[in-house]
Amino acid sequence: MTNQTPIALTIAGSDSGGGAGVQADLKAMSANKVYGASVITAVTAQNTQSVTAVHEIPADVVAAQIDAVLSDLAVNAIKLGMLFSAPIIKATAQRLATFDGPVVVDPVMIAKSGDALLQDAAVAALIKQILPLASLLTPNLPEAARLLNETEATTPEEMIAQGERLVGMGPRAVLMKGGHATSGICTDVLVDKGGVVITRSAPRIDTANTHGTGCTYSAAIAAQLAQGLALNEAVSVAHGYLQAAIKAADSLKIGKGHGPVHHFHGLWT
Repeated sequence: MTNQTPIALTIAGSDSGGGAGVQADLKAMSANKVYGASVITAVTAQNTQSVTAVHEIPADVVAAQIDAVLSDLAVNAIKLGMLFSAPIIKATAQRLATFDGPVVVDPVMIAKSGDALLQDAAVAALIKQILPLASLLTPNLPEAARLLNETEATTPEEMIAQGERLVGMGPRAVLMKGGHATSGICTDVLVDKGGVVITRSAPRIDTANTHGTGCTYSAAIAAQLAQGLALNEAVSVAHGYLQAAIKAADSLKIGKGHGPVHHFHGLWT
């Protein structure tokens, strides 16, 4: 049967506050015009202020969820988010080894609140088992530094150099996200084995409501890839979508801390 509806699958943790994780992924995928399916790796008790508990889903249940989706749905692209533990990483990698579509890896390690979302013992497993499967790796500056065991990049040149070193670790391309930089302009750099592919810059938006930006960005890229866009085009479209979602974030009044971006800014009036 021909798949006429683009489908993207997110494999990530649940955010009870709805601003990040699987919930953000599904919103972003829907806003970017694809059907979103999901696999839950962990359940977090989370809101706009903090993560108060994390319950890891057994690896065999994660594997069963992946099998259930991929055996029935014609998935066009997969986004990986919070994988949390080495057993979950192993189970995910085994199931994705035969997937022939694009895989976007958001190396979720620390929540906006500062809470850990990836066990220290799982970092090596992520590097060894997941990075080689990635069509695109989307680290922010702290995540890139941790994966490389280096200090954070502070200049565009350092971002490019770290992106190139990360490509050398297995991903086919790396999107270095500059949102954690201190300048008034946020610059993202897409790097592959040939060097810099594209850069995308935008003025920093003065808002505290940026919860789930990384999840949203990577999910939007996966959604665009699911519709057949080339990687550079998918990144460009997703970048514009995210900037608009951040710009509209203050129109939402959600929680007492870092509120979510507005995933449906193009649909709500």
